[in-house]
Amino acid sequence: MKFKNYFALLIGIWLLSQPNAGGAQDLKKIKIGYPAISYNQIHIWIAKEAGLFKKYGLDAELVFFRGGQLATQALVAGDPPIVNIGTVVQAGLQGHDLALIGSSENAYAYTVVGRQGIGKIEQLKGKKLGVSGFGSASHNAALILLRRLNLEPNKDVAILLAGGTIERLAAMDAGRIDATLLTPSEIPRARKQGFAEIYDMMDLGLEVQGNGFATTRSFIKSQRDTVKAALRGYVEAIHYIHGRRDESKKIVAKYLRTTDAEVLEATTGWFVKRVAKKPYPTLKGIQFLLDEFAPQFPQAKNAKPEQFVDLSLLQELEKEGFFAEMAKRYP
Repeated sequence: MKFKNYFALLIGIWLLSQPNAGGAQDLKKIKIGYPAISYNQIHIWIAKEAGLFKKYGLDAELVFFRGGQLATQALVAGDPPIVNIGTVVQAGLQGHDLALIGSSENAYAYTVVGRQGIGKIEQLKGKKLGVSGFGSASHNAALILLRRLNLEPNKDVAILLAGGTIERLAAMDAGRIDATLLTPSEIPRARKQGFAEIYDMMDLGLEVQGNGFATTRSFIKSQRDTVKAALRGYVEAIHYIHGRRDESKKIVAKYLRTTDAEVLEATTGWFVKRVAKKPYPTLKGIQFLLDEFAPQFPQAKNAKPEQFVDLSLLQELEKEGFFAEMAKRYP
């Protein structure tokens, strides 16, 4: 009996010494970037905080960049190797080999808010419009909006660099800018400061490629399993938000640093309303951007939307039944 006990003890010690003892998994460390504290980033936060990246074998460190330009530059440099951004097309036209592997936006969900006395979008003529950064998604949206309204940027309406949401709202308070573009999660704050919503860009009815999960083709080639694992977490987070609103709001509250019920409902509610459960990039929306950027980038005239995406990973997930599995898990 003593020998049997001793033998069992040795077996137990050996099992505990193994790398995957007890079903534990060696997690691969990876950095994933995001450029804004906004509704279109919440699935990245939830994939981290709800343990979805970890579920697929990743020890993900989220890295915040102040603005899409900085995030894009970091991605081009390879650190971090994956970023959720809306500026892949511009970077691609500049010769950088980036690719969208997923997408959470097929339209610009921006609303123009203005100071007292500005009640219509036409009243922006001769005024100052603040954006988060030149080359950012809000900057691109502003250019598209003004052109559609036959207002010439920096002639009819001055476009000024005004920083993040808090800085832009403070600049409006101080009269340094007259209006800015905000996402749904930012609108409640603007209302409470007394600013008016004067134009919803969704009313333009444009299909535009916005924020998406982006990496480099070289990273896909060298670390395909890692990229696919990250994409699994990304996709499951979208389903999680649709199916578990209360749990999602708790995580969003941490990153937005607010417990304001109106802000949390606006943020998660808009996400559920606008983000598809099969997050394919929009080729039509990319073509729209190519047409818009043609005056600035002559190479855009001969570029094809397919140059800026790699749909193979999402297609693999669909073929493997991953979306069907998510639909059952988060009905």
